[in-house]
Amino acid sequence: MRVFLAAFPLDRTRVVVVGAGEPALAKLRLFLTSPADLVWFTPEGAPPALERSRGAPEPIPRTPDAGDLAGARLVFIGLADETEAARLAALARAAGAQVNVVDRPALSDFQTPAMIDRDQVVVGIATGGTAPILARDLRSRIEAVLPAALGPLARLAGELRATVKATVPDFLARRRFWERAFRGPAADLVADGRPAEARREMLRLLNLATPEQGVVHIVGAGPGDPELLTLKALRVLQDADVIIHDRLVPEAVLERARRDARRLHVGKTRGDHSVPQDQIERMMIDEARAGHRVVRLKGGDPFVFGRGGEELAALRAAGVQAFVVPGVTAALACAASAGLPLTHRDHAQAVTLVTAQPRPGGPDADWSVLGAANHTVAVYMGAGLADRVAERLQAAGRAGSTPVAVVENGTRPDQRVLTGRLDGLCGLVRDARLTGPAMLFIGEVAALAVADAVPRREAAA
Repeated sequence: MRVFLAAFPLDRTRVVVVGAGEPALAKLRLFLTSPADLVWFTPEGAPPALERSRGAPEPIPRTPDAGDLAGARLVFIGLADETEAARLAALARAAGAQVNVVDRPALSDFQTPAMIDRDQVVVGIATGGTAPILARDLRSRIEAVLPAALGPLARLAGELRATVKATVPDFLARRRFWERAFRGPAADLVADGRPAEARREMLRLLNLATPEQGVVHIVGAGPGDPELLTLKALRVLQDADVIIHDRLVPEAVLERARRDARRLHVGKTRGDHSVPQDQIERMMIDEARAGHRVVRLKGGDPFVFGRGGEELAALRAAGVQAFVVPGVTAALACAASAGLPLTHRDHAQAVTLVTAQPRPGGPDADWSVLGAANHTVAVYMGAGLADRVAERLQAAGRAGSTPVAVVENGTRPDQRVLTGRLDGLCGLVRDARLTGPAMLFIGEVAALAVADAVPRREAAA
């Protein structure tokens, strides 16, 4: 984050605007409906009365002095003379104000974000002054989907806040109450211009507010690109109180969660299970029994080599309510990102997803059925066992010349795609010096993958 948006309460706040051109008038208009003490200086001459916004203060046709700026919290300067603007900025700063010199970021303490004003609710979009037109464009898009009744709804919530806190001392129960209030009939009644009925609906909900039972959502995070999260995954992620996530879930996905949600990292690597599976299951059960909404977040799809089935069984056995939200599994995403079709009318009439690392002591995959031609084999967790994968497929009848593709960090900015032959798979993986998760694809369709001419991470450097 390169820009921090702070919210200044405007009650009894002195705001000074200097200038009469459109840049200054635009700042002036921001505060016309606010409770701020708004003062307007026009040293270059005041605009005609017809050009002044309704409710604007009477312009003071002179340059402000130190006494005029004393006590000001925010000062906006929109003057054509840069030297004079810089002098006034220094004077305002000396008086303790935060200063914005319009269209001159180097002279400013802050930039004004593009704002959506819904009275009690204000949304700001900032680019640090680098792309104001982009911020305005984003504002227009967001404004189109925000209901006009947000302000009255927030005002009603403010009126009831103390009552809710006194009636529902449990923090989680209060949160659930507000979620129901903001998402249910009360919000619709406010939007319909019926605030008295909306208040009665909120009070009715308040009488029913009790601590809820916890729940667990086992969620597929997809291969790493946060835009591949499903809408349902995003919704439950943003509602979660606790997120228990794997190593393969990138920060870009976790950033889509609510910022105050607790995050518990239980990631595993080959040979290093820092948190054993039974402890993960116990953690999920304990958090749900504490009344929390838990998201068990897994890379890819939880039911494709993700041990989601084991976790679901453990939750059901403990009597914990649980739901599964599927994700885009790595085979589909990595293949698509590399331009590699898993099936093709000319090259592959079947596809098999297989793991190269079976359960310790458990049965291995039946490689003898994977050796047929015109058959795509997508191998999970196979990079470290590439030699064994190649050996067993060739023993099953697959030709050494069969095309292969290795996709590392599929769908992410540092994705790499490498191509070769089955009899050279081990060397291909070894020479690539893989550091991220990788999928192996074996079959005629692998020849269609678009390999990197230069590895992406090297090209980016």
